[in-house]
Amino acid sequence: HVQLVESGGGSVQVGGSLRLSCEASGCAGNCNSMGWFRLVPGKEREGVATLYGDNAMIKYADSVKERFTIARDIAKNRVYLQMNSLKPEDTAMYFCAASHRVTVSLHAEHFESWGQGTQVTVS
Repeated sequence: HVQLVESGGGSVQVGGSLRLSCEASGCAGNCNSMGWFRLVPGKEREGVATLYGDNAMIKYADSVKERFTIARDIAKNRVYLQMNSLKPEDTAMYFCAASHRVTVSLHAEHFESWGQGTQVTVS
């Protein structure tokens, strides 16, 4: 049973930075790919950044390219999302996700396991 626990959210000023962390446990082959998604009330869940394996393949949403960086530390069972140059439109609940698939899809339906989320507010 995969468990994902996010941390690192908070409130930050426009132009600031935050680093989100996701600790994974119970993967047993079900965390081949991992990613970060975000949700704003009234909108669909949006894929932000995903990766496969030990950072072998990475994909970013156009809206965060050049500002966000996803990285995985397999030894620590953690995935990070470094967010720089934050904008008000980055305000959302951010979720960590895991999949047994070999994928860097930004579509939520390709991921089976989800964390509870961490709120990021940019103002």
